[in-house]
Amino acid sequence: MKYKIIVDSCTDLTQEMKNDQRIKSVPLTIQIGNKTIVDDETFEQKEFLRLVNESSETPKTACPSPDAYMQEMKGEEDVFVVTLSGNLSGSYNSALIAKEMYIEQWGHKNIEVINSCSASIGQTLIANKLIKLIDKGLEFNEIVEKIQEFRANMKTKFVLQDVSTLAKNGRLTKIQSILVSVLNIKPILAGTKDGHIEKLGQARGFQKALKELVKYIEADAINAKEKILGIAHCNNYEKAMELKDMILEKINFKDYLIVDTAGISSTYANNGGIIVSY
Repeated sequence: MKYKIIVDSCTDLTQEMKNDQRIKSVPLTIQIGNKTIVDDETFEQKEFLRLVNESSETPKTACPSPDAYMQEMKGEEDVFVVTLSGNLSGSYNSALIAKEMYIEQWGHKNIEVINSCSASIGQTLIANKLIKLIDKGLEFNEIVEKIQEFRANMKTKFVLQDVSTLAKNGRLTKIQSILVSVLNIKPILAGTKDGHIEKLGQARGFQKALKELVKYIEADAINAKEKILGIAHCNNYEKAMELKDMILEKINFKDYLIVDTAGISSTYANNGGIIVSY
């Protein structure tokens, strides 16, 4: 039995996953002023961050069309699709429409659309888990059951240097954004079970916020010995490595992976932001 894993481009893939022919990424797009950026292999993070810094407008993102998803669903493979949280983007609904379109046009086959209820490295961990389950030779329905359980137990948290995009998109209150910019207060944020964003706490300064983040992870990292720690960073590899060491000193995760953010994750994490999933 052959499988294909389709992800939207908010999934920040490792190089190994990029080289895996079973994984196909469907790009979202980013609009900065009059410039449209496709979030695919052509994305250049440093140039993107420069454009964001120079622009007075907030970057806007657009999810893939149903047809873009449907084209990737073609072939004999059974298909898994991993998308951004349905409460943060239209990508999930677009993939669901694509599934309906495919079945109507080509007939039934196994297609599972997975709402990650997360973003970035959370999607990466789901895709990584799918690979592990596929390599075990499990049947489609078994994989669906196990990946749903995995997603339900996965947690995502993050600390941002710059919350301007979240603030302008209504993810933070005006008061919270003023505290960040004027008083150097860094919020510790998390994804909820249903894929919204909530504030866990705050600290003055990025370094203190990372230390607080470790405490939150230590408090709810259940069965860490069986889990992979995932860290995504936006142009902040040194701090990502430092955070990894801080976490592993306290918590015995099975393994870890660290990735740099692509276009969509960079848009919302902004320069320096760090996202953690486990």
